[in-house]
Amino acid sequence: MEITEVRIKLMEDSQERLLAFCSITLDGCFVIRDLKIIQGGRGIFVAMPSRKLTDHCPRCHSKNHLRAAHCNQCGAKLSDERADKDDEGRAKLYADIAHPINAECREMIQNEVVAAYEQELVAAEQPGYICAYDDYGEDRYAGLDEETYVETSPPAAFEAYGKKHRIDPPNGKEAAEHSGASSPNKKKRKQVAERASDEFGDGLF
Repeated sequence: MEITEVRIKLMEDSQERLLAFCSITLDGCFVIRDLKIIQGGRGIFVAMPSRKLTDHCPRCHSKNHLRAAHCNQCGAKLSDERADKDDEGRAKLYADIAHPINAECREMIQNEVVAAYEQELVAAEQPGYICAYDDYGEDRYAGLDEETYVETSPPAAFEAYGKKHRIDPPNGKEAAEHSGASSPNKKKRKQVAERASDEFGDGLF
């Protein structure tokens, strides 16, 4: 078996333990993605792609990862000590999706990936650098649901007496209070105006 290509995606924050993601191509025909390049206490090492281990909620039977304090579906409080322990007493929270089955293969992957990572660090310093790692749109922002998205427009405005006045669009309860026929205050104002109009001019003749 031969590793024919390694693609690296460097992390922006160099202070974190996770230095980069990478993908490897085996014999030019099989790709494994999401290997992690991590800064450990003894140097850089390569972690294989993995998934979170889960168990079932005893109340609703939904799956939850082993670190979940409450069920994601029904909200039931879950026990903290649900994960199996390894030989060193550490909780086993992840399972490899793909991994080498002997030390020789693991060492080959480690050496190839670390060498590619060091080359990528040098390449990233060059002008016009472009990462070759395939993100499949993971860096894009999601679109908003059309049913919940309300486009807001700037309020209209007019000028009077040398000052600019803004006209806000009607909205909810405020709109009902200011709508024409439904406003009791407007009816009252109209009645007062009509009465004043009838009384205007009385006593001239």
